Amino acid sequence: MSPRSCLRSLRLLVFAVFSAAASNWLYLAKLSSVGSISEEETCEKLKGLIQRQVQMCKRNLEVMDSVRRGAQLAIEECQYQFRNRRWNCSTLDSLPVFGKVVTQGVAFAVTRACSSGELEKCGCDRTVHGVSPQGFQWSGCSDNIAYGVAFSQSFVDVRERSKGASSSRALMNLHNNEAGRKAILTHMRVECKCHGVSGSCEVKTCWRAVPPFRQVGHALKEKFDGATEVEPRRVGSSRALVPRNAQFKPHTDEDLVYLEPSPDFCEQDVRSGVLGTRGRTCNKTSKAIDGCELLCCGRGFHTAQVELAERCSCKFHWCCFVKCRQCQRLVELHTCR
Repeated sequence: MSPRSCLRSLRLLVFAVFSAAASNWLYLAKLSSVGSISEEETCEKLKGLIQRQVQMCKRNLEVMDSVRRGAQLAIEECQYQFRNRRWNCSTLDSLPVFGKVVTQGVAFAVTRACSSGELEKCGCDRTVHGVSPQGFQWSGCSDNIAYGVAFSQSFVDVRERSKGASSSRALMNLHNNEAGRKAILTHMRVECKCHGVSGSCEVKTCWRAVPPFRQVGHALKEKFDGATEVEPRRVGSSRALVPRNAQFKPHTDEDLVYLEPSPDFCEQDVRSGVLGTRGRTCNKTSKAIDGCELLCCGRGFHTAQVELAERCSCKFHWCCFVKCRQCQRLVELHTCR
């Protein structure tokens, strides 16, 4: 499966064919030079947005910094999850950033911004209240996942919806976008605090919270590895994605799908934004994809001795700090030819 069609869900995580001409809202993640998206004129200058997203930016200025954080969060998580793969969620700086979505990043960041009081348009989820069936009192500030998901659907999905229902790739992206959001919803957790004398738990108050983003990344990575190859077919009066192999069971709303297999990512392809694996660090002893044989695509690898600085001979001093020496040691570094 193509990592690129999954990053559209990693939204979660990533990814079909890169296009040098394709614009991408994920470019917002690169705007480190912009202190804050606080003026309508800034929306006009943002790369990667279609016109309807620009209009949403102008109407929701206070949310846009959260959108940018969501893009950064999703990209960083994608790079962590794919760090040992031939395609490690990187692309050429001259091209727009890979997939078109990564929804879970936006839904996650906007939800957190609501609960932390950063946004005037939303706050805590006040629909969570009363006493639970388990007997604890719902209280505190539950994360407003409903607002985060709704904004993500409006802002991220508008690009795909503008293509019309006849676009197979739009159908795939919309499906994977929603699967990314569901990865957060299904992993929402309950956090509690005990109240009582001397730390007893006579009364327990709880609230709903979004999961750690790393947990969402792991869940989507598993979905990515088990993604279903699909093709568009006419079902009644509309088009739908169905498994290309009739022997496979239909995918669910939480599964990831793809339309075409990915390339091998071995060689650089400037037009597609693929960096290739030349120069990548590999593991000489591993037989997995991070091993030199597979990661270097059979081209072989270079071995060099490099000096590594690390802390050593650490001692605890009363009170209260640890003092270490700086030691040097030689290690072998293997890089793909």
